[in-house]
Amino acid sequence: MLGKMLTGDLSWRNLSGPVAIADYAGQSAKVGVFAYVAFLALISVSLGVLNLLPVPVLDGGHLVYYGLEAIKGRPLSERFMQVTQKAGLAAIVGLMAVALFNDLSRLFGG
Repeated sequence: MLGKMLTGDLSWRNLSGPVAIADYAGQSAKVGVFAYVAFLALISVSLGVLNLLPVPVLDGGHLVYYGLEAIKGRPLSERFMQVTQKAGLAAIVGLMAVALFNDLSRLFGG
């Protein structure tokens, strides 16, 4: 889905954040315990998959670092790791900001 957002095939308005997750959790809880637990499982799996993305601050990024070190045969430079960590953190914070903006605009904008 993120790939489709980057290529423009899917709108960034489809991205939801913590406010939407809380709303959907409340809606699923009204349906019943099974629906609520299924929703929690979906969120948990989604976060696990997101954590494996090859972004340096996430676990997937660390796996990329390990792969690069194995190919290179020696540790990566401290400077390279600092720069990529900062870039990865900026990407994650930007993604979270867009998601929160979308949530708040849905909540207050109609």
